[in-house]
Amino acid sequence: MSIFSSNQETTPKVKKYNSSRIRDHLANERTYLAWMRTAIALMGFGVVIIRIRAFHPPEVPRPGYGWKLGLLFSLMGLLTVLLSTQHYFAVRHDIDEDTYEPADRWVILFSLAVALLGTGIIYLVCANPVTFSSSILTE
Repeated sequence: MSIFSSNQETTPKVKKYNSSRIRDHLANERTYLAWMRTAIALMGFGVVIIRIRAFHPPEVPRPGYGWKLGLLFSLMGLLTVLLSTQHYFAVRHDIDEDTYEPADRWVILFSLAVALLGTGIIYLVCANPVTFSSSILTE
């Protein structure tokens, strides 16, 4: 008789995956990608706010704080990239360890930040009323 007994299987063992765990990881990845789209939208909106000043006719007074608001939107987008990446890996680790607990603080913090930026946009629009001469592009 050889060292290997006939009771041992010679075929490689197939690793079984937990389908629930796979769904959790895929959901985590979809959430991460949604945060990335949000970050890109925030940065793009910030750039639009900054660049829109270039299209104002010279006789129209420019808002003094528009570029700062655009910069805040862009910085918020960058911060969203960093925080969502960190959150993705933290959730990934928690799923693997089976210790995941949802955190409400990030949702509340992000909602407040976007609400403040939105308030800034509303103020910027209301503080600079549209006049007839500013709504027509001269040739």
